[in-house]
Amino acid sequence: MSASWRLWIGWGLSGLVMLFLIMDGVMKLAGPSVVVQAQEKLGYPGSVTFGLGVLLLVCTALYAIPKTSVFGAILLTGYLGGAIASQLRIGEPWFSHILFGVYLGLFVWGGLYLRNDRLRAIFPIRQ
Repeated sequence: MSASWRLWIGWGLSGLVMLFLIMDGVMKLAGPSVVVQAQEKLGYPGSVTFGLGVLLLVCTALYAIPKTSVFGAILLTGYLGGAIASQLRIGEPWFSHILFGVYLGLFVWGGLYLRNDRLRAIFPIRQ
């Protein structure tokens, strides 16, 4: 794959996941009742919703900045791991709820892998 296409696809994957995470973070900041109820269903008090939104937006911003993108991806992986554990704990369906964090994580790291030469040098795909 040429460097140009790899970069475009990488930013495309990263852009999709960033748009989703920004939307999710802003919804948590706004705190409509449906979001607070979803948090409470997961076993978290509604009062943590705003803080989770701030955390998600900070992690996403770090991921969006090329110099801090690997650090942002690591933080997002932890955030998504917590989301997966929360969904698993209350017995949500696997493919639509529990594994959704895995899908997002694949987009986070897949997009970053395609757009970051140094990451590809550390973890080369051998043929």
